[in-house]
Amino acid sequence: MTMKNLLQQFIQDETGATAIEYGLIVAVLSLAIVGGVGRAMDALQWLFSDNNSRLVQAFSH
Repeated sequence: MTMKNLLQQFIQDETGATAIEYGLIVAVLSLAIVGGVGRAMDALQWLFSDNNSRLVQAFSH
C-alpha cells in the first residue's frame, strides 16, 4: 500500500464524522440553553426585586 493510497483512504473515510457532528450540535445547544436559563433567572430576579414591579406591589398588600 503506497502513501498515496493510504492518504486517499483516510480522506474518503467518514467513520466517526457523524458522532463529531452530533457532539458539536449538543455543545452549541447546551451553550444556548445555559445562556437562556441565565437570562431567565435574571429576569425573574428583577421581577421580584424591583420595587416598581407590579408583582412586588401585589405581594406587599
